[in-house]
Amino acid sequence: MHFVDEGSGEPVVCLHGEPTWGYLYRNFIPPLSQTNRVIVPDHMGFGKSDVPQDLPYTLEQHVDNLTQLLAEIGATDVTLVMQDWGGPIGFSFATRHPELVKRLVIMNTSVGVAKKTMRLWYQDMVDNGSFDDLFDNMQVFIPQMMLGTIRRKMDKDEKKLLKKAYTAPFPDKESCKGAKAFPLDIPSGDDHPTAPYMQETRDKLDILQNTPKILIWGMQDPIFPPKIIEFWRRIYPELEVFEIAEAGHFLQEDAPERIVGIIQEFLQRS
Repeated sequence: MHFVDEGSGEPVVCLHGEPTWGYLYRNFIPPLSQTNRVIVPDHMGFGKSDVPQDLPYTLEQHVDNLTQLLAEIGATDVTLVMQDWGGPIGFSFATRHPELVKRLVIMNTSVGVAKKTMRLWYQDMVDNGSFDDLFDNMQVFIPQMMLGTIRRKMDKDEKKLLKKAYTAPFPDKESCKGAKAFPLDIPSGDDHPTAPYMQETRDKLDILQNTPKILIWGMQDPIFPPKIIEFWRRIYPELEVFEIAEAGHFLQEDAPERIVGIIQEFLQRS
């Protein structure tokens, strides 16, 4: 596993999702590392981490990887910053090792097993036969599906730079193994292989009831729409919510300065 490790003090661990890598947090690292140790791992199969072809790209495996990494580098009193798949990975770690976690920053994510009847975001691609072709080629998927969801205005040069940065980890089919696996690992129905592990995490969320936490939400997210905020409020009634009206799913790209400011204030007062 590749990871960035900058600064000193209490660790802030930033967890990315699909199909990104630590680059997503590039604007978080310099300011947060002025006061904290900032750790930004690339999940197995993403960014600069290895892409083993013989390991399962499942939630449990990603959590095991993160657990071993944080133990190796001696990270305690951790603040978890979690978005997309970073949420299930981070919460699965936190509910199993609550003694290591001091704060939670929740951003556009959810935890739980989807109903068997729920139509997941990638299902149309499976049904029309385009899933394999698209997810085996992140060079096409990222410009078409990911970059188009970034809400802030970018000039031509910046768009070109982001395309280069986000597609760089995926030069061929083999390198896309992790990115292809993430959608299929969303547990839909109790018979899905990841359902028991995900449900165990969901059932243990109350363990973190007294852990200081905030929720920062990109309100223009079609994947995790604003209604999911109520899901989190039901679990954590005292949850403080910050709505970012102009941001979408990749809110780290859309409003980094505002989000960093919220996190800095949260770190200072908790």
